[in-house]
This record gives sequence, C-alpha cells and structure tokens, in this order.
Amino acid sequence: MRVIAGTLGGRRLVAPAGVQTRPTSDRVREALFSALGTLTDARVLDAYAGTGALAIEALSRGAAHAVLVERGRPALKALRQNLTELNLTARATVLPCPVERAAKKLAEAGPFDVIFADPPYAALDSAAAVLATWLASPSILAADGTLVVEHAEHNAPPDLSGMYVVRTRCYGDTAVTFLGFSTI
Repeated sequence: MRVIAGTLGGRRLVAPAGVQTRPTSDRVREALFSALGTLTDARVLDAYAGTGALAIEALSRGAAHAVLVERGRPALKALRQNLTELNLTARATVLPCPVERAAKKLAEAGPFDVIFADPPYAALDSAAAVLATWLASPSILAADGTLVVEHAEHNAPPDLSGMYVVRTRCYGDTAVTFLGFSTI
C-alpha cells in the first residue's frame, strides 16, 4: 500500500496484520481522488480511518488539515506510525474513539469540505445512522462539501436525508458513492 500522488506520492504506508482493518486499495483510492479533483486547502474528515490512507492521500494532494476517527488499537498504531513517518502530525488530528462518540469534537473541528466514510461493510446501516446524526449539524460538513462513502458493491448507498447521490462507481466488489447536499 502506498500514497498514490501528490507531494508524498510513492511513499509506503503500513497496515496492521489480520483482517480487522480493510484498507482502501490503491486502485480505488486513485479513482476516488481523480473523481474528487483538487483538494487544495481542504479540510477533510476520515471516519473509520483505519490506516489513515484516505486522509494521508488528501494531505499529499494539498488538503490543509485532516481529522481521523478510529477506535481499533492495531489500526491506531498503524495510522499514527504512518502520520509520523510522513511528517504529517502537525496537519492531522487523531480522535481515538468510536465514530458514535466523535460528533461533539467534529462539530468543533469542522466544517469539513470532504468526509470519507469507509465503515466495515457489514456495519453500513449503523454507519448511515451515525452519518445522519453528524449531517444534522451544519458545522460538520460544509454546505458545498462532499461525503464519500465506500461500501460493498452489492449494497445500496446510504439514504441520508438532505443528501443526494452525485455518482457511484464500482471497482470489483467495492463501490464508492459521492453525496452532496440537496439544494431543493
């Protein structure tokens, strides 16, 4: 696993052993960030951060700051190691807690231009409930912000009140759905 592009392009990332953490593949990250376009000075949130690969890719491509939410100890160890080895600790805030308990801190840190949500595929419904709670706060996702949800290809993207699906792209058994706020 490596950083795809930007100032850190080609640098290696570590991941914990085992199957508890499912890092987004290089191929999917490359496509996801091509679709997002420029991230210069963006503020990003990486929920279910795992190794931090999505936030690190965003920082490498010009994002100003990233907040990473992760509760798993092995993933947190890898995430912190990646941030340290890539000299990104000053541009990143790690919240070592379950996403369900992060709302207050996220409201204080936001609004975010991009939110990445890559929950365990089996937990998509509970993740959608958490995202709905977060999105009810105008201080978490900017009005022109984008929510990017990674989910299993055979699952429908989360149906979130006030959000619309901009596009969904499938890469093997992985789907990436981009959502924006409805203007209606």
